[in-house]
Parts: sequence; C-alpha cells; structure tokens
Amino acid sequence: MADRAAAKRGAALILVLLAIFLPRGPALAQPSIFSGAPGQQFSNTEPVTFLADKLSYDRNTGIVTATGHVQAWQNGHVLQADKVTYNRNTGITIATGHVVLLEPDGQVIFSDRAQLSKGMQDAVLTGMSVRLAQNARLIANGGQRTGGQINELARAVYSTCNLCAKNPTEPPLWQITSSRVVQDLVNKRIEYYDAMMRIYGFPVFYFPYFWTVDPSVKRGTGLLVPSFGVASHIGGFLTVPYYFVLDGQSDLVVSPTIATKQGPQLNLIYRRDFNNGQINLNGYIARDEGSAQGALFANGIFDYNNTYRYGFTYDRATNANYLRDFNIASGADVLTSQAFVEGFGQGAYTRFDARIYQGLNSSIDDAFLPVVLPHWQYSFLGAPDALGGRFSLDTGYFNVLRPEGANVQRVSAIANWDRPAIGPDGTLWDFGLHLTSAAYTANQLELQPDFFSFDDETTARALPQAGVTFRWPLMRSGAWGSQLIEPIMQFIVAPNTGGTSYSTIPNEDSLFLEFTDANLFGWNKFPGIDRAEGGIRANYALHGAWYIGGATIDGLIGQSWRLHKDSTFPVGSGLENNFSDVVSRLSLTPNPWLDLIWQSRFATNPLRLNFTDATASVGTDLFRLSAGYLYTPINPYELDSAPLPEVLPEIDMPRNEISLGASSHLGAWRMSAYGRENLESGKADSAGFTGSYENECIIFAVQFARRFTSLNGDNGATILLVQITFKTVGQFGFNAL
Repeated sequence: MADRAAAKRGAALILVLLAIFLPRGPALAQPSIFSGAPGQQFSNTEPVTFLADKLSYDRNTGIVTATGHVQAWQNGHVLQADKVTYNRNTGITIATGHVVLLEPDGQVIFSDRAQLSKGMQDAVLTGMSVRLAQNARLIANGGQRTGGQINELARAVYSTCNLCAKNPTEPPLWQITSSRVVQDLVNKRIEYYDAMMRIYGFPVFYFPYFWTVDPSVKRGTGLLVPSFGVASHIGGFLTVPYYFVLDGQSDLVVSPTIATKQGPQLNLIYRRDFNNGQINLNGYIARDEGSAQGALFANGIFDYNNTYRYGFTYDRATNANYLRDFNIASGADVLTSQAFVEGFGQGAYTRFDARIYQGLNSSIDDAFLPVVLPHWQYSFLGAPDALGGRFSLDTGYFNVLRPEGANVQRVSAIANWDRPAIGPDGTLWDFGLHLTSAAYTANQLELQPDFFSFDDETTARALPQAGVTFRWPLMRSGAWGSQLIEPIMQFIVAPNTGGTSYSTIPNEDSLFLEFTDANLFGWNKFPGIDRAEGGIRANYALHGAWYIGGATIDGLIGQSWRLHKDSTFPVGSGLENNFSDVVSRLSLTPNPWLDLIWQSRFATNPLRLNFTDATASVGTDLFRLSAGYLYTPINPYELDSAPLPEVLPEIDMPRNEISLGASSHLGAWRMSAYGRENLESGKADSAGFTGSYENECIIFAVQFARRFTSLNGDNGATILLVQITFKTVGQFGFNAL
C-alpha cells in the first residue's frame, strides 16, 4: 500500500509538471516567488514544483487543481494547503484550507484562504496570522501583499505572549491592537496605525502611530523607548534616546535629558567594531549647578598580531558632584585612565602601561593621587629542569608622580625556583629558593604616603630566602565517610628585616596588611614587595576535613613563629611579636541548603579577637537567607583621609558591621533583599530590594536601594528603578534617584 501511494503521488507530480510547463500563453513568463531580500531579482525561468495526493487538469479552462497535502515551492518559498487551484491563463493561484506560507527568512504566514498572483508577489489573504522571530505573532482579519515587499494587515493584533493553555480565548498578558499594520519586508520594519497597548485586554496606552523593527532584526535605526523619573539632585527628568545604525560595524545612541532642577544633558554612545578590535565612546555634556559639566568614558582594544595587543581606557569627568547628581559611574570612588600594550608568549607575559586617576569621593584629594608614567612588567615561567624544579621570574619598573606626595621610581626583580617532591608514607615536600630585589629613587618623601623625616632618597635592597614546605595528608575511609588530617609545616631562612631595614625605602604597594589563613604560607605576608618579611621563621597549621555523603566539613588553624621580632609589621597586624596571632578557617556544608564559612584571627595572650569574617547561607532556590559579620581593627577606607603613621599603630578605627540578605526564585519570579549596619556607630549603612518577573513576552524589574552614609557632603541617597520590557517592542521605565 505504501508503494502504491508513493507511486500515485509521483504520477501526480509528473502530471502537474507537464500541465504547468506545456507551452500555453505568456503565463510561463510570470516571475518567481519573492525571496524577501532587498534588491532581489525575480527569476522568469525558475520552475514552481508541486506535490499533492490528487491532481486534475482541465485543458479547456487551463485550471490545475491539486488536493490533499498540497505543497508548492519556488526559490526557497513554500506553500502548503488542503487545496490549490492554478489558472494558467490568468496566473492566479487560490489556496484554501490550512494555508501556510513559509518564507526563506523564517517567517511563517497562516491563512484560511489565499489568492496569489504574479509569482506569489501579490496576495490577498483572509483570517491570517504571521509567525515572526522571538515568539512574535501578528494576527489579522485579512491582509494584502504587494510586490512581494509590503504586507498590509487590517484589524491586527501583535504580541509575543503565549495564550492560556486552559482558556485560549482569554486575552494574553499584553497585546497591541491596531486598525492597520504595515509590514515592510524589505526594510524590516512594522508600522502601527491607530494602535492601543492592552494589558490582559484592558487598554492602557494609545498610539496614533509608531513603528518597530522586525523581531528578526538585531539592529535598527529608530526611537528607543523614553525613560522618566525623579531624582533628589536634578528633580523630575525625561530621557528620549534615539538609535542610529551607521553601518554594519558601528552605531550611535543620542540621548537628550531634560530635568526640572538641573540640565539639560546630552549623552552620546558610539560603538565601532574593526577587523582587529573595537572602540566604545560614552560622552556626556550638561549644565549642572550653574555651570557646564561633562564626562567621557572611552575604551578600546586591538590585536596587533597573535602575540601583542594594545588598548586604552579614558574615564574623566569635570566634576564628581555632576556624576553624583546624574547618577553616572555610580558606586565608583576613583576613575582610572590608562593606555597599554601587552604580549603573550610561551610561558611569558609582558605589559607596558601608563595610568592617571581621578577621585570621586570628597575624602580623596586628586592632588594626592598618583600618575603612573610608565609601568612595565614581565613574567616568565620556565619548563622543569634537570633537577625537577621550575624557575620563574617577575620583573618590573614604575614611575609614580604626585602633585602633593612622594614621587617614586622603582625597578624590581623577583626570582623563584621551586622543586616539589613526594616522600615516604605519602608525605609532600616543596623546596624553594626566592630572591626579592628592588632599587628606588624618590623625592618628597616627607609627604604621603610615607611621611618620612627627609625629602629624597636613592637606595636598593635584596632579600634572598630559602625554604621547605612539608605536608602529610592522612586519609581514612569508613562507614562514616572519609576523614582527612593534614599537618602543614613551612620553614624559611632569610636575613632579618625590621629595625632600620625599611626606614629609607618608599612604600607604594604594601600600605595595608590583613593577616589571615590566606597568606599564612608564602614568602611574604605583605601584599607587595616594598615591605618584605625576613628572618628565620616557621609557619605551621593543621588542616582537617570530613567528607560524608554530600556533606563536607573543612577547617584549618595555624600560626606563624619567628626567631626575631620584625618591626616591619605594624602594631595590630598580629605579626609584630615572635608568635603571631592564630588564624583559622572553617567551612561547613552539611547539605545543599546550608553553607557556613568563618575566618578569624585572635591573640592568645591575652585572648582577644582581632579579625572575624563570617557568612552563613541557609535555604533553597525557593527561599534562601544569608547573614554576614565582619570585624577588623583597622578600616582601610580611612587610609585616604589620615596620615599613615597615625593610622596603622593605633587600633582605633575598627570596621564592625553585620549584613543580612534574603533571596527567592520561584518560576519566573526572582526577588532579593539586603541590609548592612555599622555596629560601631549603631547606624545602618545601606539597604535594598530587587525583584523581577520574566516570561516569553515581558520582563518586569524593580530595584530599591538606600544609602544612609554621606558621600561628597550629601545626606545619603535613594534609588528606585521600575522597568517594564515588552519583548520586541521596547522598555518603559521610571527612575527615582
């Protein structure tokens, strides 16, 4: 039976082809189906191919009738219907019953009845719907296609929302109803006349006319959705952006803003892609606080070849208060501008750059900020040598200039040789040699950040070190899971530091030190090399873990000991005595819905807590709570506003805060809230809430944040953002700042 049906369909196909291409009048010269591409040339010779279950041909009328699973295709266009009649005399095709037109660009048109002519360039359709990209649909009582380039739809509805599965007659979440819709297939845009935005069927906004790009188009010139709101510094405001597609590689967004207290403001965003890189420019010009203000944020990166690339970042503003007033570069304390060249090799890396900074906080004086001109670094990691060790080298040079502060030039080299080994009974050994060297030329050292008693200095130093690290992981497995006990010991021999060792050496990269388990082991507990840890010393710890099922408990407790006290470490750092403070870490994950992480540092004589950083999280994606507590005796944020010698020796500016948070993810809904309080002052620092809902056709997002602390002399700030995105149409928003 299957063979007979196939033979029947094949015979029908042959009959159709013979009927269509028998010489009979000018109908054979009809152009082919329009392909939808701009400038498309229609073929006069491309055949129209049919498939059908049943075929008949009336030679007297010249009408071909195909019924049952009819398919016709030409130049990538496909017509499907229950019945198709083709009049060879008039060139008119009529399709009825489940009519489907498939376009080469992926667009699908459904219709109850379609009358096609001129090679399907012209068409009249009734009861039609158009399936577009991104789940978009156009439904209309009827439509007309002209020249294969324009679709005109009457009494149309547009939406990207799915209908309710239980009651498909209910209106979707949102839809746009329009008395007339024009779909420009060449320019890829959809125009709406006498349109109404409806939410669940209720009218909410009327548009006499507007247009959008076709959902299949990612970039299209046109007006973007305006945003409006109110801000404490500029009053009520309205921003109307316009997007320009300049060419295939570049675009421009022009966004004018008018406000009741300040402004106006103009924002220009330009982007361009090149064959070897890209550039982005974001510029502002405005009137704020009675004078002209502006800002420029620019960056670019380019590949020179497979080894080198270069780029730049330029972030600059005329006034920090202007950025605050218009909520530009929100949350940043410093703007950084730089130009760089960097190269990547086999086991090697190099970079050359220059940097300037601009402070955005009233506690940061630009005169104290450095200009780095230039900065160079080179890193190399060698292959294993004949002894099984590996050599590495890090070198660098920088020149730091300050209008009011120390000017420093430094050239440095850090060489390291490391040889791991496995000993008896599973012990792990690591033998290493380390050399840190640097040479300095500096002046104005009596100013920050050094505050020396003299003005200039030229000096050099070198610190060789040798060390061995021993680890012995002991693992036991049983009915109660696996337990790990791992003693760790590190012994280092080096010349003593402290005393007058660094009395003439500038300090650029080791201003702040936080001693925790993260830097217990290593050649230097300082974050940089301007201050280095020396002397004969030992670092030791006990690491333990318990793995049972999906649960994990992991902890470490350790301490550092040195033969001689090292006055390089400031008082309060936990490292100024022979025996350091004890550092510890504990992470507890008993199940997927609970996580605990705790880090601490405490003195033993007398027992005193000097540092704590603890976080806890409990719950699932449905609802999760989190809490955190941080205590440190030295607040690094105070270093910008007080001389260094007055800050580090004294433990009088602790950072003592607690934070709470909650989050929830339920289907299309996401929500989170947070709060942070300064326990030292007893006042809240910040609080906020975010929430969003997203499905196939809409995104609703709301954000609220309140800063209670002062910035640049204000009394805190409040941010409220409400945004509704109708997918493929645009985004509407309200901002309160």
